[in-house]
Amino acid sequence: MVSPAFAKTKAIKNTDNDVSSDTEQVEEHDINVYGSGYTDGDKFEGLTRKVGFDRMIPPHALEVAFNKTTHVIFPSEIVYVDLGDENLVAGLADGAKNVLRVKSAVKSFKSETNLTVITDDGCFFTFNVKFAKEPLLLNIEMTDFIHDGEAVNRPNNAQEIFLERLGQESPMLVKLIMKSIYKQD
Repeated sequence: MVSPAFAKTKAIKNTDNDVSSDTEQVEEHDINVYGSGYTDGDKFEGLTRKVGFDRMIPPHALEVAFNKTTHVIFPSEIVYVDLGDENLVAGLADGAKNVLRVKSAVKSFKSETNLTVITDDGCFFTFNVKFAKEPLLLNIEMTDFIHDGEAVNRPNNAQEIFLERLGQESPMLVKLIMKSIYKQD
C-alpha cells in the first residue's frame, strides 16, 4: 500500500494563501507554551488545521465578589449566557433585558473562569472572570461594536452571530438594510 504524499513529511512550510502569515510564529508559540513534545497531531486525528491567533476573540477582564453584584450593561437584549463553572451565578436584572447581574456563588475562588454573552443584535462578548473581595468596577457598560454600521470600524473582538429568527442574514446586514430604508423614507 502506498502512503499519500502528505503522510511522508511531518512539517512542511505553509504555502496556502488562505492561512494567515503568522502561522509559523504561532507554531513556535505553541512549542514554547506546550513544550517541545507538542505536535499538531497530539490533540486531533487526521488532517486538522489549527485556528490561528488572528481568529481569536480576546476576552474582557471581569472581577466578581460574593457580597457585591457586578452589573454588565449590553447594547441590546441578551439572548444567551454561558457561565464557565459553578463558581459564578448570573441573571438578568428585573425589568432590563440588556443588564446582566454577575457575582460569585462562593465566598472565594482561586481559579479563573469565563463568561460568554450573545446579544440580540448579534454581538458576541467573552470575559475572563476572577474573584476579588473588592472589584474595581461594579457597573460596566459594553460598547455597541456595530454602532456606526461600518464593518471597517469594528474591532477584532466583535463577532457577528447568525440568529435563527433572522434566517440566513447576519444582524449586521439587517441593521444596514434598516438604516438604508430609514434614510430613504
